[in-house]
Amino acid sequence: MPHPRLILGSGSPRRLELLAQLGIIPDDVRPPDIDETPLPREIPRTYCERIAAGKAAAVTAEADDIVLCADTTVALGRRILGKPEDAAEAEQFLRLLSGRRHRVITALAVRRGAQSWQRTVESAVRMKVLSDAEIAWYIASDDWRGKAGGYAIQGPASAFIPWISGSFTGIVGLPLAETAGVLNAAGLPVWKGTA
Repeated sequence: MPHPRLILGSGSPRRLELLAQLGIIPDDVRPPDIDETPLPREIPRTYCERIAAGKAAAVTAEADDIVLCADTTVALGRRILGKPEDAAEAEQFLRLLSGRRHRVITALAVRRGAQSWQRTVESAVRMKVLSDAEIAWYIASDDWRGKAGGYAIQGPASAFIPWISGSFTGIVGLPLAETAGVLNAAGLPVWKGTA
């Protein structure tokens, strides 16, 4: 029996790389175009889950296709630190996070026909106190572009992160344990011999 097609509703190269760690290559990649503006007084976890679900709903797919979407948000208290608009905002985010713990929330949304599954993974991250030179070095690397909170734990900013609690792959942008479980539940046999 043929497996359902998997459509990744994300333009993130990191999510493609993470899926590849499970030996999964999507049949198609269709990044949805939705408004990701937080609602007034929206808290980070609610925001992240709403955006992931909105992405899954926006992807065009056949009834038997499995659509996988995710959204990752960096939260400092109740504040949502999204993708910085420019280097100045990326620097502002790094200064806010310097020497503090924050949360990285990744919400998954999977849809197959009328059925949907959602999982949310929260991890805690501590960033060391950053010097002006370290911030300038990281901003110059351009690694902050397109990254929630203005940094990526799997890149040069790993030098700034002495401690995490939670899912490393969730912090990168796709928590693999939960993703594998949800895809399996939706009918994509992640582990050979399952259906």
